[in-house]
Amino acid sequence: MSIRRNYDVIVVGAGHAGCEAAHAAAMMGAQTLLITMDMNKIAQMSCNPAVGGIAKGQIVREIDALGGAMGIVTDQTTIQFRMLNRSKGPAMWSPRAQCDRAKFIWAWRNVLENTPNLHIWQDQVRKLITSPPHSSGMAAVATGVETYLGMTFNAKSIVITAGTFLNGLMHIGRVQLPGGRCAEPPSLELSESIAAHGIRVARMKTGTPVRIDARSVDFSQMTEQPGDTEGRQFSFIPSEHDNTEAAEKRLPSLPCWITYTNEAVHERLREGLPDSPLYNGQIQSIGPRYCPSIETKLVTFPDKEQHQLFLEPEGTDTQEYYLNGFSSSMPINVQIEALKLIPAFRNLEIFRPGYAIEYDFFDPTQLHHSLESRVIDGLFMAGQVNGTTGYEEAAGQGLLAGINAVRKCGNETPLTLQRDNSYIGVLVDDLVIKGVDEPYRMFTSRAEYRILLRQDNADVRLTETGYKYGVATSERMNLFREKAEDIQRIIEFAKVQSVKPEEVNAMLEQSGTAPLARGCKIIELLGRPQVSIKNLAEIVPSLYSLLDSIKSRKDEIIEEAEIQIKYSGYIERELEQAEKMHRLENIKIRGHFDYNDLQSISTEGRQKLIRHDPETLGQASRIPGVSPSDINVLLVLLGR
Repeated sequence: MSIRRNYDVIVVGAGHAGCEAAHAAAMMGAQTLLITMDMNKIAQMSCNPAVGGIAKGQIVREIDALGGAMGIVTDQTTIQFRMLNRSKGPAMWSPRAQCDRAKFIWAWRNVLENTPNLHIWQDQVRKLITSPPHSSGMAAVATGVETYLGMTFNAKSIVITAGTFLNGLMHIGRVQLPGGRCAEPPSLELSESIAAHGIRVARMKTGTPVRIDARSVDFSQMTEQPGDTEGRQFSFIPSEHDNTEAAEKRLPSLPCWITYTNEAVHERLREGLPDSPLYNGQIQSIGPRYCPSIETKLVTFPDKEQHQLFLEPEGTDTQEYYLNGFSSSMPINVQIEALKLIPAFRNLEIFRPGYAIEYDFFDPTQLHHSLESRVIDGLFMAGQVNGTTGYEEAAGQGLLAGINAVRKCGNETPLTLQRDNSYIGVLVDDLVIKGVDEPYRMFTSRAEYRILLRQDNADVRLTETGYKYGVATSERMNLFREKAEDIQRIIEFAKVQSVKPEEVNAMLEQSGTAPLARGCKIIELLGRPQVSIKNLAEIVPSLYSLLDSIKSRKDEIIEEAEIQIKYSGYIERELEQAEKMHRLENIKIRGHFDYNDLQSISTEGRQKLIRHDPETLGQASRIPGVSPSDINVLLVLLGR
C-alpha cells in the first residue's frame, strides 16, 4: 500500500490550533501528518469571520513573530483592519481584522499544501493508540491513531486539536443535533479513548449568531463603521515579501454596520425563554462569560433598554453577513421574529439560525507547560480541547504544541513561554496552573506585564526564539535584525542630538506644550506626549535625513522607537518586577515536599498544592487558594 503509515508528529484536527501545530512541526523538519475530516473546512472560522481584537491581536502578532502563519493568512484575506484602543496607551493597542471567510480557508490550505514535510489526510480519528508506559507515574505512551476509514498511523508525538467536535451536540430551541459545527458530524469515541487513561473530561458550551442575507437589510437604518485608512497588517514580514505577491494586491476594504436591539425585541425574546436550552435545563455546561448569548444578556441585565449589534461582512463575493452580539440558541422562529422588530431588519431573510454547541474538553491542569499531557507520554493538546475559546488562543497553543511535539521526538528540552515574554505564556500558565471553570478568553488584564507585552514589539520578544527552534525562517530573522538596527539608530540619534529653542519653540507652542528655555537632547523632548518623531523631523533636517534613509517599514520602525523612548521608565519598572518573579520561577519545589505533612500551610493551600504539584515556587504562587503566607512557609522550609 502506497499510503505512508509512520510519522514523527500526527496532528488531529485542522482548525486554527491544528494548522499552526502542523505547520510548525513540518517547518522544523519533522515528517508531519495533519488529519482533518474535511479539507474544504481547514482553518474554518466557525463563528466570527475576524482575527484579533483586545489581547487576541497581541497573540496573533506573537504567533507571527515565532514563525506561525496566522498573521500572514489574515493579511492576505483582510477586508477591514482596525487598531483598537488607540485612545489608550500602546500597551492596550490591539489590531483586529475582518476577513473573507472562504478566502481565509484557501489561503491557509495553500500554506499547508506547500509546506515541506507536511502531509494531509482526510478522515476522522476514532481512537488514540497507546503502549505501556516507559516510566512510573504515566498511564501510557501515545504511539498512533486509528481512523474511521480503518487506517492506522503511527508517530512519536500526537497533537489533539479537535475543537468543539468531541461528542459535539448542537442546540436550536428544543431541537438537538449531533455535530461539531453546523452541517458537520461530531467526533465520537476519540474522547472516550483518551479519558480511559485517567485524563479528566468535562463539558463546555459555546454558541454562534444567525447569518443574515444582506439583500434583506435596510442599511440606511444602521450606522456605518469603516476600517482604518492607513495600511496596517499583522505580519512583521513586509507585504512585498509575501509568498502570494502581496495577497493579490489586497482585498477591497468593506465596512461593518452598527444597530441596536430595543424593548420590543427583548419582550419577544423573553417570551421564548421557556424554550431556550440555556434556561429549560437542556444545556448543563458552562458557556463563555465574556461572549454571552442575547438571552443571557437579557437575564443578566434586565434593566438595559438596548444592546449593540454589529453586522459584519463574511467576504467580498457573498451576501452573507454575521450578526455580532446576537449569539443565540433560541428557537428559529423566536430569533427571526425578534430581529424583525429592529428597523434595519424589518424584511429580514436569513441563511441559518444561531445555535449553541456542547462539547468535551480535557482538564488543562493535567498538562505540562509544554502542553504535553502529564498522564499520557507523547500526547499534546491544544485549543478548545483545553477549555479555551477563540481562534487566536487556539492558534497560539497549537504553535507551541507543534514545536514541543517535535522536541519530544528528539528527547530535547521543550520550549516554555513565560508570563513576561508573551501573552501565549500567560495563556498556557493560566490553563496549567489555574485550570478553567468556563471557556477561557484572553484579556490584557490577565497579563501582569502589559507594557512589556505590546503588539508592536512581539518580534523583539519572540523572533529569535522562533528562529532558534526552527520555525521562523532566516528571511524573517534578517528582517528583524534590520528593523532592530534601524530602531536603535533612531534611539541613539535622539540621545546625542540636541535642539535649540529657536528651532522647536514654534512647533511646541502650536502643539500645546511649553516652549524650551534652553537647548536639550531630542530624547528629552520626546518624553512629552505632544511631541512626536515625525513632527520633529519636519523641523530638524538631520533627523529627517535619518528617517529618509529607512526604506522599508518606516512607520512601524518610527512607532516602535518612539514607544521605547516615551515609555522607557515604565518598561524598566516592569522589567524589574519580572526579574523578581523570575527568582521564584527558578526555585524548584516539585518532589521536595510531602504537602500532607505541612501543617503550617492552610488546608486549602495543601489541597491545591497536592492537586497541582507545581514545579516551581513561582507556579505555586499563582495557584488559586495558595496564599502569600503559604509561599513564605515554603521559602522558610527551603531555607532550612
